[in-house]
Amino acid sequence: MQDSIPETTTRHHDVVVIGGGAAGIAVTASLLKRRGDLDIAIIDPAEMHSYQPGWTLVGGGVFSAAITRRLMADVIPDRASWYAVDAQRVDPEAGEVVLGDGRRLGYSRLVVAPGLVVDWGAIEGLEQTLGKNGVTSNYRFDLAPYTWSLVQSLEKGRALFTQPPMPIKCAGAPQKAMYLSCDHWHRRGRLAEIDVSFCNAGEVLFGVADYVPALEAYIAHYGIEKAFGERLVAVDGPSRTAQFAVAGEAGERTVERPFDMLHAVPPQKAPSFIADSQLANAGGWLDLDPETLQHVRYPAVFGLGDASGTTNAKTAAAVRKQAPVVAENLLASLDEAPLAAAYLGYGSCPLTVERGRIVLAEFGYGGALQPTFPRWVNDGTRATRRAWWLKAKQLPWLYWNGMLKGHEWLARPARRP
Repeated sequence: MQDSIPETTTRHHDVVVIGGGAAGIAVTASLLKRRGDLDIAIIDPAEMHSYQPGWTLVGGGVFSAAITRRLMADVIPDRASWYAVDAQRVDPEAGEVVLGDGRRLGYSRLVVAPGLVVDWGAIEGLEQTLGKNGVTSNYRFDLAPYTWSLVQSLEKGRALFTQPPMPIKCAGAPQKAMYLSCDHWHRRGRLAEIDVSFCNAGEVLFGVADYVPALEAYIAHYGIEKAFGERLVAVDGPSRTAQFAVAGEAGERTVERPFDMLHAVPPQKAPSFIADSQLANAGGWLDLDPETLQHVRYPAVFGLGDASGTTNAKTAAAVRKQAPVVAENLLASLDEAPLAAAYLGYGSCPLTVERGRIVLAEFGYGGALQPTFPRWVNDGTRATRRAWWLKAKQLPWLYWNGMLKGHEWLARPARRP
C-alpha cells in the first residue's frame, strides 16, 4: 500500500528497506515469511518493477519488452508500507532515513538495496544519440527493442559491442548481446559481411577461467575481434564513430572506430547517497561484511544487491541467495542473537552464446565454482540446451512467483562456524 503520512511527520518502522528492485522486494518478502508482524517500509519512487535479466532476450528477439515489467504496486508485499519517493540521505548515527520530500523515517534495522547507477553521462555524446543512429543498449528497458530492430536490419558493415571497467551489473551482459546478434546474422547468412568487435576495457573475456574456453570457441565461430583494454569514452552518433581510450607504454591514446551498430555499456557506480556518506567503502560502494551482509561499522544496517561493496557478481541470482541471509541475520540481530547465516558470494551469469544454448556460469567469492546442479544434469562449463530452457522458460516464472514472494527454493543460506 502507498503511505500517505503528512510530509512533516517522522515515523518509526521496525525495518526500512531502501529500494524496490529485486533485492528490496525479495528481502522484504523473506522477512515477512519469517515474521509476519514486522512493520516494514519500502522506499522507491518507481512506478514499474522490471525483470532486468530479461532485457538481453528482448534485445535478441526472444522476449517482448512488456513481459519484463509489472506495476510496482503489484509486487510490493501487502503487509509493507510503500513510500514512493527517493531516499535522499541516511543518518546511521540517528537511525533515520531522510526522504526526498523532507520526511524522516526512523528504523530499528535498515536494509540498503537501491541498485546501482548506470552512468550514461560518463561517455561524451552517448545520451544524445541513444535510440537512434545505430546506438543502443540492453541496459535500458526502452532500448532493448531497438537492439533487436538493429540486429534484424543490419545486412553488412561494422558492429561494436563495448564493456566498461568493472564492477558492472551482470558482467556477462555486454557479450550476451553480441553472441545473440551474431547468431542471428549467422542464421541469416549475413555474418560474413559484418565485422564484429568486442571492445572490452578489461583484459580478459570472462573473470572465471573455467568458462573461458567455451566462450572462446564462440568468439572463433563468429569471427569476433577481441579488442581488450579499449574503454569507450565518446560517441558521435550522426557520424557513426566511437572513440576509445587505450592504455599503452607511452600513456593513454585515443582510437576511433566507425560503426553501423553500437551496443554501448557505460560505467556504473553506487547511488550518491551511499557513495558520499559514511556508509561507503573506499570505492564508494556499501561497506558490508561479505558473509553476514551486515555493515562493517553500523550493526543496525544490512545490505544486498548491486550497490553492495562485496566482490560477488552483481546479478539477480546473487540477490536470490543474499535475501535469505539478510533476513535471517537481521532478525537474529533484532533478537540479540549471533548472526548464523553466511553468504558465500554466489552469482550466476547465464551466457547466451546462441539462441537455444547457454553457458551457465555459477561461481562465488574468488571464482570458486558453485554449480546448482551436478555435472551430469548440466555441465556449466559447456553451452547446453538445458541451461537455455532454464533461462528462457523457468527463471522468469521463478522470479515473479518465487523470489519476489519469499519462496527460497535452492537458496538456503550456508552456516557460519
